[in-house]
Amino acid sequence: MNLRNRRHLSIAGALALVVAAGVYVSVDQRDRQAEIAARSREVMPFDLETTTHRFAKSPSGGVQSVTSDDPGDSTQVTLIREHLTEETARFSRGDYGDPASIHGAEMPGLDRLRRGHEAIDVRYAELPTGAQITYRTTDASLITALHAWFDAQVTDHGRHAEHG
Repeated sequence: MNLRNRRHLSIAGALALVVAAGVYVSVDQRDRQAEIAARSREVMPFDLETTTHRFAKSPSGGVQSVTSDDPGDSTQVTLIREHLTEETARFSRGDYGDPASIHGAEMPGLDRLRRGHEAIDVRYAELPTGAQITYRTTDASLITALHAWFDAQVTDHGRHAEHG
């Protein structure tokens, strides 16, 4: 085998490793998302398959919303509103137990949000097909924590969540 053929084999081998690693990561991520969906069903009363979570970052924090994919599904809208009302009260007290039980205690941003909850204005509002929670703070470290927390939720919830 000449030098040129060896180089091609080395490049092909390297590409195969990259592709294999990418497949492994996506399988691992799908497993994580399935685990998160199962845990979510234990905490959230609404149907993940017929609702969408959105996480929109802002310079002062962000907005988390959950809406029914079917505007006429009043059952899902009611369940969303009840759950987000409760979560708003908990988050205002620094109780992030529900996200921790779904995503794990080491979820990015979670510990900082717990410790700094008094410096975060957390407000609930109804939307036509669900509800939202708005988080505002002037503390840069809390804004960073909120953004990390939002990113982790979008990644973990997969097709059930999106940015914006």
